Amino acid sequence: MATGVVSQCKHTHNGFSDCQTTTPTATLNRPICAIAIVTLQPRNYTFLDSWLFAPGVDLVFGELENMAQQDSIFIGASRKPDDSYQRPESLLLKYGNRHGLITGATGTGKTVTLQILAEGFSNAGVPVFCADIKGDLSGIAAVGEPKDFLLKRAEAVKLDPYEFRETPVIFWDLFGEQGHPIRATVTEMGPLLLSRLMNLTNAQEGVLNIAFKIADEEGLLLLDMKDLQSMLAHMATRSEELSARYGNVNKTSVGAIQRSLLVLEQQGGKNFFGEPALRIPDIMRTTPDGRGAVNVLAADKLMTNPRLYSTFLLWLLSELFEELPEVGDPEKPRLVFFFDEAHLLFNEAPKALLDRVEQVVRLIRSKGVGVYFVTQNPLDVPETVLAQLGNRIQHALRAYTPRETNAVKVAADTFRPNPDFKTFEAITNLSTGEALVSTLEDKGVPSMVQRTLIRPPSSRIGPLTPEERRKVINASPVTGQYDQMVDRESAYEILLARAKQGQTAPQGETQASGGGWTLPDFGGGGSKQPTGRRTAQPRASGRRTVAEAAIKSVVRSVGSSLGRALVRGILGSLKR
Repeated sequence: MATGVVSQCKHTHNGFSDCQTTTPTATLNRPICAIAIVTLQPRNYTFLDSWLFAPGVDLVFGELENMAQQDSIFIGASRKPDDSYQRPESLLLKYGNRHGLITGATGTGKTVTLQILAEGFSNAGVPVFCADIKGDLSGIAAVGEPKDFLLKRAEAVKLDPYEFRETPVIFWDLFGEQGHPIRATVTEMGPLLLSRLMNLTNAQEGVLNIAFKIADEEGLLLLDMKDLQSMLAHMATRSEELSARYGNVNKTSVGAIQRSLLVLEQQGGKNFFGEPALRIPDIMRTTPDGRGAVNVLAADKLMTNPRLYSTFLLWLLSELFEELPEVGDPEKPRLVFFFDEAHLLFNEAPKALLDRVEQVVRLIRSKGVGVYFVTQNPLDVPETVLAQLGNRIQHALRAYTPRETNAVKVAADTFRPNPDFKTFEAITNLSTGEALVSTLEDKGVPSMVQRTLIRPPSSRIGPLTPEERRKVINASPVTGQYDQMVDRESAYEILLARAKQGQTAPQGETQASGGGWTLPDFGGGGSKQPTGRRTAQPRASGRRTVAEAAIKSVVRSVGSSLGRALVRGILGSLKR
C-alpha cells in the first residue's frame, strides 16, 4: 500500500465546501484537504508539526494511525484548544536511537508510558531492556483486560482497533529469584565501576586499579569475589615489591577494600559476580513472528542496594557500547535501554565517571542503541546528558517548593514552545495518564510540544501472579543457560597453588584466557575457549558448555615478558 507524508493544513474552513483544494487520495479513497496529504511514498509515513482535518473526517484518524505503525510508535493523541483529542503523537523509529527522557511525579503514569513504548518497540522488532522497580511492569507479559477506563481512553485517542495481546518477555533477576540469574565477572566489571559500587576513596581506587593491572599482566582471571579477595591478599604479601613497581600499595587500603567486599557480598554481590556471565546476544533476541524480546529485570529487591542497581545497569550499558559494532543511523534501533530511577546513576558520582557516562550516551547512538532515562525530576539528569535526549515525555510535576518550581521551569524550557498554551502552567496541571510530548521529526528537529493523552497499553496493567511469572520463565529461550553457577580455574585456584608451592610470582610467561528465539547477528560477543589451563567441568548440564560460558575477553599483546594485558574501554569494561 502506498503511504503519504502528512503536513500541516493551514486552511480555515468549516467543511470541504469552504476549501478549494480538495482531492481524493489513493490511500484513503475519500476527499481530504490536499495540503494534508502530499507526496505518496512507499513505506515512509511520518507525522509532522500539526494535523488538523475538517469536521466530518474523524474516521481518517484511525486509518492513518494504523498506517503510521509501519515506522513509528503511536504514543497518544494531543489536545486541541477545546479540550478534545485529535492529533496523533508518534515516535519515529528511525530516531529511536536518539535517546529519550520520561519524567513526572509519582503516580502520574510514567510506568504505563514506559510500558506502551516497550510494546511499540517490541512490535517493531526492536528488543528492549528495562527494570521493574515496583513489580507492576511484569504485567507486560500478559494479555490486557478490556476494562472500562481503558476502552474509554482508547476511544478518546481514536485508537481503532484497540487490540489486547501479551508481549514476549524474558525475566532476569540478579538474585535468581524472579527471573533468570544475571551475572558479570569481576574482570568484565572493571576497576572504575567496582570502585563506585564499593564507594572507595581515591587512594583505595588506585590500589584496586593496581590489582586489575597485575591480574591482567599475569593472566589471572578475576571471575568472582573470592578471586578478587585472593588477589588483594596476594598484593598485601608482596606490598613492598609492588610498591616499588606501581607506587604505594598500602596494606591499610588493601584491608579497607577487603572489608568493602565483605559488605558487598552480604548485600548480594556474591550472586552477581561469577559465571556464566550474561551474553549480550541473549538480551537482543527476536521471536519467530518478528517481535523484539522485552527483557525485564526484577529490581524490587535490588533497589535495597541502589548503588548495586545503578552500577549494574551502567556496566550493561558499557558492555553494549564495547561489544556492538557501528551501524550509523539505522531505520530502527537495535536495542532500546530504559534506565528507571535514573537519578541513582548520577547521585554522588565523581566528575570523571559522569564525563564517561556522557561520552557513552553520546557515542552509543551510532551502535543503534537508544537510552531512555526515567526519573521524577529533569534536574536529576546532568545538562550534558540531558542535551542528548531527543524524545521527551513529561508527566505532571508539582511545584510546592522553590526547588520544585525551578524543576518545572527547567522542564518547560527544554521544550519547543507551543503558542496554544504555556508549557510551565501545563506541566503542573496535567492529569494522570496525560503528558507533554515532543519527539524528533524529519531531519531530527524536535517537534512542537503537545499536551497529549497517552494511549492505553495492549498488555496488562499490573503485576503477574507468581504462577504466571514462573510459566513465562520456564518457556524462556534462555532456560537452563544461566541457572547453574560455574566455578572454573581462576585467580583463587592459581594463587592457592602458588602458595602451596611457596611461589609468590609467576614463573615465565602466563597465557591469559579469553573467555528458540533468534539471536542477533553481529561480530564479536561470542565466548572463547580458555587457553593455557585446565577447564573445570560444569556442575550441571545446560545448553552451553563451560567454555562457551567463559569470560568474553580479548587478549592484546603488550610485548612484555610478564605476559599479556587486557584492553579496557571507556568505563573500564573489556574491549571486544
